[in-house]
Amino acid sequence: MPKDRRTEHLGLLFGGLGVLSFSFTVPITRAVVPVFGGWTVGIGRAVGAALLAAVLLRLSGVAWPRRELRGKLLLVAGGVVLGFPLFSALALEFVPASRAAIVIGVLPIATALAATLLHGERPSRAFWMAALGGLATVLAFAFVTGAGGRPEPADGLLLLAVASAAIGYAEGASLSRELGGWQTISWALVLSLPVTLPVSGYALWQHGVVEASLSSYLGFGYLTTVSMFLGFFFWYAGLARGGAARVGQLQLMQPVLTLCWSALFLGERIGTAAIVTAGLVILFVLLTRRAPIQRG
Repeated sequence: MPKDRRTEHLGLLFGGLGVLSFSFTVPITRAVVPVFGGWTVGIGRAVGAALLAAVLLRLSGVAWPRRELRGKLLLVAGGVVLGFPLFSALALEFVPASRAAIVIGVLPIATALAATLLHGERPSRAFWMAALGGLATVLAFAFVTGAGGRPEPADGLLLLAVASAAIGYAEGASLSRELGGWQTISWALVLSLPVTLPVSGYALWQHGVVEASLSSYLGFGYLTTVSMFLGFFFWYAGLARGGAARVGQLQLMQPVLTLCWSALFLGERIGTAAIVTAGLVILFVLLTRRAPIQRG
């Protein structure tokens, strides 16, 4: 097998492990938001992850990233450390995890668009047609299942979360080729501490903790250690090797997994519309997998 093909396959493997890690994020966030509050869950998870990152960076003895890379790391931080976790947590105060999972299904095409605009990846027409098919499917689901047959206000928060993550993924993929996936997310977390620490402290003081069970603390621990930290080791490694546009399409599988976890752990009823949407999403991700992409 040619080296480029092996690298791409390895990228898809790492990306798949990242998607599996992230697929629990929405249902767990939905479960713990009533306990800790949207702001605490959205921002607070990054504080614990930043402390883990600081320890790892210290033990590894890596030097501070060069000055010209720090602006890019702040862009990553704004997208995946602040934007996506906060907007999705706030949205999940109002909508079930199963609905959020489907709306967030537009993230792959948003990631491909960000990679095209920021880093010159050039997906083919066949790729864009398949990606747009996935997008249209998700938007149709949002319209059909929304209150009164229209989108809900929380859908706007979810789309802001998508835009944030798409930029963070595309920029993180580029940085990971130079720094490595684990350093990229670690530095983004550490550089975010001046914002995440005081904001999460204030949010926790304002909201307090409501009947926090062991499972709630374990859920918050998962969001901190896996969703906000370890999952990005695999995800950014996959994006760096396989390209943000192509590997990013693996996230079309995430709604399917999240629907399963939402039904299994939260007892949410998964309707026919969600099942049909999930099936169509699988079809479109397979089509994007076959479409050619030129790397910038």
